[in-house]
Amino acid sequence: MLRLWGVTGLCQVVVFCTTSWARIRVHVKWEDNMTGFNLGRRTMLMAAAASLSLGTAGFAGGHEVVNSIHFLIPGGAGGGWDGTARGTGEALTKAGLVGSASYENMSGGGGGKAIGYMIENADSQHGTLMVNSTPIVIRSLTGVFPHNFRDLTLVSGTIGDYAALVVHKDSPINSMTDLVAAYNSDMSGTAIGGGSVPGGMDHLVAAMVMQAAGADPTAVKYIPYDTGGPAMAALLSGEIKALSTGFSEAVDMAKAGEVKIIGVTSDARVDAFGDAPTMKEQGIDANFVNWRGFFGAPGLPADKLAAYQDAIAKMYETPEWGAERARNGWVNIHNPGADFQSFLENQEQVIGDLMKKLGFL
Repeated sequence: MLRLWGVTGLCQVVVFCTTSWARIRVHVKWEDNMTGFNLGRRTMLMAAAASLSLGTAGFAGGHEVVNSIHFLIPGGAGGGWDGTARGTGEALTKAGLVGSASYENMSGGGGGKAIGYMIENADSQHGTLMVNSTPIVIRSLTGVFPHNFRDLTLVSGTIGDYAALVVHKDSPINSMTDLVAAYNSDMSGTAIGGGSVPGGMDHLVAAMVMQAAGADPTAVKYIPYDTGGPAMAALLSGEIKALSTGFSEAVDMAKAGEVKIIGVTSDARVDAFGDAPTMKEQGIDANFVNWRGFFGAPGLPADKLAAYQDAIAKMYETPEWGAERARNGWVNIHNPGADFQSFLENQEQVIGDLMKKLGFL
């Protein structure tokens, strides 16, 4: 809302905006019973422009920052990407920073289908944020798809999620010691599954843990699934002996009584599920945090990018986000814009070196 001095007194100009920049409604309200002054078209447009310059959303007070966000999820329901997008959207809307959020799952190609969609339809995706994580680095290194993070607009790194190994609730395996013993005695019969492609993040974590445990990391019988949901189904059916997954996903399954978490790649036990032992306390020096963050379409307008980054930055200060983060056992990793790019470039180097060491590259 703007207050403007006119030649005959003070008027109040209220500019209402929608997500469509073409629709602007101006309401003029006189104060002090002043009459006889017609606010000119040029003055109204100046008022509208001034109001719009305050940000993408229509609240000058700085509460609602973005009117709406459509979250594109490169995998199916129930996976880490799905949980991160929906958890972030819920925190943003409940906190009043975003007016509304919608979600779309687009599985395929290990996440490549959604990335290609964002690039090919860039001009129509300015209202969309795509969630992604470490796999966008891993899969470009392995050539799973031709694109990488540089082909998108980097909005913000948002959270970190530890990795975990879980087994069926009725499995005779109760610890990492048990799993490593089963693996060493029957490598081909101790299959480990994950919701990513061979050489992807879940495979990489399983191999890294086995190497840290003194076993042969290249001999891991890894069975890939497109997303976490089918991988979990395979664990419950007995197709795989253990599942490599994100800690937040593991917590949901453990709380539902479906699995036992036998190892987490954190330095200390995580409050979200304190019964889950770390790899380190079991004598396995394996630490890993999978970042997750948001990307825009290439060529995203600067004002839209700034608004998205502002909403995410303010989200960290809200109790709604605090509750969502604690419930999932996430770690705050806030890397907007240029910091996000530097972080990804460093991870590309570190992960590339690790993959070469483990024989994946």
